[in-house]
Amino acid sequence: MTLVAGIDSSTQSVKVLVVDAESGAVVRQGRAAHPDGTEVAPSAWWTALGEAMESAGGLDDVAAVSVGGQQHGMVALDASGAVIRDALLWNDTRSAPAASDLTEELGGPQAWVDAVGSVPVASLTATKLRWLADAEPDHAAAVAAVALPHDWLTWQLAGAPGIEALVTDRSDASGTAYFDAVGNAYRRDLLGLALRRDAADVVLPRVLGPAESGLAMATSGAPLGPGCGDNAGAALGLGLTPGETSLSLGTSGVVAVVSTTPVADASGAINGFADATGEYLPLACTLNAAQVFDVFARLLGVDHRALGELALSAEPGAGGLVLLPLFNGERTPNLPDATASLRHMTMANSTRANLARAAFEGVLGHMAYALDAVRSFGVAVERVSLVGGAAKSAAIRQLAPSILGVEVVVPPDGEYVALGAAKQAAWVASGAAEVPVWPLAGVETLAGDDTPFIRQRFAEALAEAEGV
Repeated sequence: MTLVAGIDSSTQSVKVLVVDAESGAVVRQGRAAHPDGTEVAPSAWWTALGEAMESAGGLDDVAAVSVGGQQHGMVALDASGAVIRDALLWNDTRSAPAASDLTEELGGPQAWVDAVGSVPVASLTATKLRWLADAEPDHAAAVAAVALPHDWLTWQLAGAPGIEALVTDRSDASGTAYFDAVGNAYRRDLLGLALRRDAADVVLPRVLGPAESGLAMATSGAPLGPGCGDNAGAALGLGLTPGETSLSLGTSGVVAVVSTTPVADASGAINGFADATGEYLPLACTLNAAQVFDVFARLLGVDHRALGELALSAEPGAGGLVLLPLFNGERTPNLPDATASLRHMTMANSTRANLARAAFEGVLGHMAYALDAVRSFGVAVERVSLVGGAAKSAAIRQLAPSILGVEVVVPPDGEYVALGAAKQAAWVASGAAEVPVWPLAGVETLAGDDTPFIRQRFAEALAEAEGV
């Protein structure tokens, strides 16, 4: 049996899967927690990865390794390869003003989508570099290389052999706002714009092909794959093909659609990212998803199971209540300073059941809005694979098909980012022209009557919040 390993270094934890390269069957696994917060020392990821690899039985017997990771995080390195300051993560919104400034300086949103397929928002790496240039100019002046979390971990696994050896992949590079996924080239002018200096000498990770290896494990010599952004990794792990969509409900809510053509959305709602196979992955991400249920469970004094039961006891539409769950600002649409609101409250509809129902309809209504935003660019959305922690909720499973208005399937519970990274590692190890096919058994198809009025009411409320 040939073994390969896939790693998912996410916001909250790191997972390691050791997998049979032929079938995709998980042989052993390990995990470890990451620190909380939106600003984290990369050394904490490395420590956690060591713990996870040890709990997975080590990686000395695997033929290849690949790392999937949270996107956009800014890892700034000096000329010696030392981390200059703690990494700013994707969910750190302090760079929202920088995003607005960068958008204007290049000539507006259309100029950005023409250049790199995405409008700067606080999540993207370029905006964090501009924040660094303005808030910590001494640190910005010391930047000799910029890596993303998965780039940095791949480099560490290789023994950190000098910043010139850094590598990445097209999917993660496409989330920086200084890489053109259509032309497959960095835009150093945009990197310089972000850093407020000439960036010609700043080292950026070499962008590898989807099955290319540029480094090897320092401990075993096994090839290291190019890795991928977490959403591209999940799409790879799920085996999505064009027209198929992953909808992940975790800390964030993410709609990622595999497409043969790029999307350029000047509104900023859709990011024109790349996938891990050479195609495209137009993506919409909301900052507020499963944590909304934490808020309402606390407010109503119940656990998550009881919250779902309360929601299902109410009629569709929650008696007219509409929740805009923008608790932490928002990325899709780009409203970094927004706050949550509960609309159309009356004495009659303000019941515990309706409040719970409004929470679920608000989160799923937001996801339906994201799906419609992708469709508006001519991208087919034929089926949704529902994943993430909240996909286990009975209420989510019952309500998703009717609110989303599209076929919804739930794959078996699994670590799909790590599985996608493992599939990439198997691809690298095999030297094959095509990505391996690992069938998923036990996929559940959900049923429900379409309720378009819920989507419509949510879209109207969100338009009001945007001032449209």
